[in-house]
Amino acid sequence: MAIVRKRRAPSQPDRPPFHAPAFFAITAENDAGSRPGKDGEFVMRFWTTIGLILVLSAAGLTYEIAAGRVLAPFFGTSLVTWTVVIATVLAGFSLGSAVGGLLAERERGRATRNVRAALIATAILMALSPTVLAMVYALGARGTGGMMLAVFVAFFPASVLVTVPTPFLAKLAVEARPGREGSSLGLVLAAGSLGAIAGAIVAGFVTLPLIGSAATFAGCGALALLCVPFIQGTAPGAGGAAEASGAPIASIAPAGLVVVASLGTGPVCGYESGLSCLDVVHAGSAVHLVSDRTTQAAERVVQGGRRSDASTEPVLSYVQWIWSRMERDLGPDPSVLFVGGGGYTLPTKLLGAQASAKAVAVEIDPLVTRVVQRHLPRAGEMIEREGFDAGRDAALRAADGRRLGIVHEDGRVYINETTRRFDAAVMDAFSSGSVPAHLATRETYERLKEIVDGPVYVNLLDMPDGTLARGIHAILSDLYPYVKAVQGPVREGGRANILLAASRAPLSPLVRMPAHYRTASIAPGRAFTDDRGWVGHR
Repeated sequence: MAIVRKRRAPSQPDRPPFHAPAFFAITAENDAGSRPGKDGEFVMRFWTTIGLILVLSAAGLTYEIAAGRVLAPFFGTSLVTWTVVIATVLAGFSLGSAVGGLLAERERGRATRNVRAALIATAILMALSPTVLAMVYALGARGTGGMMLAVFVAFFPASVLVTVPTPFLAKLAVEARPGREGSSLGLVLAAGSLGAIAGAIVAGFVTLPLIGSAATFAGCGALALLCVPFIQGTAPGAGGAAEASGAPIASIAPAGLVVVASLGTGPVCGYESGLSCLDVVHAGSAVHLVSDRTTQAAERVVQGGRRSDASTEPVLSYVQWIWSRMERDLGPDPSVLFVGGGGYTLPTKLLGAQASAKAVAVEIDPLVTRVVQRHLPRAGEMIEREGFDAGRDAALRAADGRRLGIVHEDGRVYINETTRRFDAAVMDAFSSGSVPAHLATRETYERLKEIVDGPVYVNLLDMPDGTLARGIHAILSDLYPYVKAVQGPVREGGRANILLAASRAPLSPLVRMPAHYRTASIAPGRAFTDDRGWVGHR
């Protein structure tokens, strides 16, 4: 019997060869980028989905960083505020991913419509986030509890919705390349991470410093809207073409108007950088420099912004006390380090009072210096006449005899790296309504003692005998044999200026103190360190 051998068909490759599709092209071709699915469904091209995932991840991280920045004028900035913002936004991302996974399992056309709707809602909520935050604050949200409520109401909904599309897009990406599921999933995850990196860089180095937080939120919303037309899931057919093109455009237009209208509310503050949110407020005969709703400096002026000859005394009472101490404690021609330029009030007073005195002012934000030059006449004049770019280790006196060195960098970095010596130091650096944690540690003041031969003056905002005051007082008491503390009047919110002076030599009592100031009684506390430091007001 003859044996009939059945010829084997030519072996087939394990997977079809990969054809790189064009970006953002959606067709009915049956290739590795787009293929018809069951019941006429189409899968978006692979690289389109990767691009959308990257863009949405970037928008999400930009939104998160902007949320922390815009919160500062209302609740300050500290470890506590950033912890709440990060936890809230990440919780939104997690819930959005879970909800998006459920939507991705629905019939393709329905899932597509749901994802589009989520993106449109994301755009509106992102753009309106600063307005919602301001409304919650205006309704009375205060303290840590109020801050947590405001963050949840303002930022949680958009954080949920911005991640709803990701599981749907990830599913399309995996389906777009049969047999290559592993590499497709890896590229999906990589796109999410790269988008997050890009969003962080854009927020910190581009949008917040250049266009401000309100425009940054609007930009995040605009990005979400731009993604809507590229979300395609059903084949053109009976009415399909209208759904794929007309419906998104019709729904994008009203949302786009909301995004644009959100810019009409104006910026969060008059001058904004990635570090500061500044306003200039004229009240009576004085002009005030306000940072994150905390008054940093003030000068007396007359109509037209000209200098008042009636009085050159400092307007703010805490500045009056520090200046009184400096007059009493310092000898002739001192060189003084000011950590925190603020309104440059004390350097201006010192250089105006002593013709041979020298000063270095370390101010992290160049915007603060520019605003002072524009709006505080006396300080602006002093900067113009005596100011020079001191740099990190430049001599205190410029070649032409100028006496006010200005350094735009972090105060802790300058303290750590400078080779200069000073006769006194004033620690008056603030981030919103509190001292930056890295400037409130034992290591900071140990290094300060190495470069400062005389007294150190410290300005704090805290509750009477509060945690911050106790911690700084404990540090100074460990390092110096003589420490004095006074307290100003208690403000709204229960906080007051707590002023400390520490010295190697005895400190003579002042003849008189500013109105409503008294000697402070500060209980023993835990000295803050770089390892276990100040976490911010709760």
